[in-house]
Amino acid sequence: MARPPGPLLLFFLLCLLLYLAAAGRPCGPAGLSQDTILGRLGANITLTCQYEVPANATVLWQVEEQGPAGGWGRQLAEGNTLLLRQLRYEDSGHYSCSVGSHLLRSLRLLVAEPPETPQVSCYRRSHDKDVLCEWPQQKKPSPGTRAMLWVKRRFVAENATEQRCRYFSKARKFVCRVKVPPGTDDTKHLVVSTCVSNSAGGSAGRDKIITLSSVLKPDPPVNVTVEALEKAPQRLQVNWSYPSSWDPRFYWLHFQVRYRPEPAPTFVEVDQVTTTWLDIRDAWRGMRHVVQVRAKDEFGHGTWSEWSQEAVGTPWTDPLDLTSEMEPFSSQVPTEDGTYGVTLPPMLFGEDDTNGAGGSVMESSIHPVASPYAFLVTGGSLLLGIALFVGIVVRYRQMWWTSGQEMTKAEGEGQQHMLVPLGLPQPTLSDTPLLSQPAPSAPGMLHMTHEDYSSSGQ
Repeated sequence: MARPPGPLLLFFLLCLLLYLAAAGRPCGPAGLSQDTILGRLGANITLTCQYEVPANATVLWQVEEQGPAGGWGRQLAEGNTLLLRQLRYEDSGHYSCSVGSHLLRSLRLLVAEPPETPQVSCYRRSHDKDVLCEWPQQKKPSPGTRAMLWVKRRFVAENATEQRCRYFSKARKFVCRVKVPPGTDDTKHLVVSTCVSNSAGGSAGRDKIITLSSVLKPDPPVNVTVEALEKAPQRLQVNWSYPSSWDPRFYWLHFQVRYRPEPAPTFVEVDQVTTTWLDIRDAWRGMRHVVQVRAKDEFGHGTWSEWSQEAVGTPWTDPLDLTSEMEPFSSQVPTEDGTYGVTLPPMLFGEDDTNGAGGSVMESSIHPVASPYAFLVTGGSLLLGIALFVGIVVRYRQMWWTSGQEMTKAEGEGQQHMLVPLGLPQPTLSDTPLLSQPAPSAPGMLHMTHEDYSSSGQ
């Protein structure tokens, strides 16, 4: 009676089964026939007709080419050997050597490069889409290159699903589509194996372990617009739409927005935006802003999408505001070489709490620059007041000086030209005959000064 296998043997068989289940498919070059010669791209190669050729025989080489009327031979050179320099893909074909009408040898030249080792990455555009796996190519693959991809569940002994990959010349990459059956568990691990081969060789990529949820990567948001808000010189309204590959009726997306004024080298990023719009409240006055948006699954599965195309917009500008081109938060000044200086750090700007509602960016606590009209009005009023004060002082000094001159003149005239009335002289006995004469008229009155009057009194 046979004994049952021991625990060690069972463990060994289990490990072997798991290894075989996880092992990828073999990857090697396609088989070449005996009359096929492989040439490397850009190299030189010498084709030999026969090792022994009669001395007087003339060997002629020709290559078969395809034309509209069918195949025909184009003569190349004479001699037992044919040297081809700097091989190109177009040099591939059937070569033959002959002496007269006697064919000596026919061979096939294949110009090819060994394929590059694939560095595969996989992504899924939404929960109901197939998985796309791709890898880039540094050079264009040789004609006849074949790329394959296999997918199977990890640690499960089952046949892998084989997918043929397609090369896109404009994008310069191979792309493979993996069908996902409905109801597949998004958390189960899958093993992805790749192989690229041609006549010059084969190369297999490293097996990649994925889950359907981990490779989730939405397409970028579309229809991104930036609009100015009237009478709001520091605000911008950003709107966008879900990509067509994502159905928001079943799953939502969270968004991340980044923006910057064109003179600034770095972006300001806003996370956890749940709406399809954003109110920016700290925009620079009069400056054009660049805005981009990207998306991610609402539960955080997978990775962020690529950034959307750039959208630009400028905040509302008051036509009467002479300082519309001055940003309130910037210390930038144009230098001699046309560049700008260093901007103020973001930590100087305060933010208000929005509690995540509305998806808005908070307004800075720094007040905007005042209009120059206020300074003009204030300065004009101050100058007018000063001029009025100076005029009053000058007028007062003129009046004071005029009144002082008049008083001084009046005092001077009173001292030098005072009229002193004189009484009539008393008649004496010696003057009696003169009494009969008429009295002198008023014009003949005697004028005396104040000094004469005083001396006469003495």
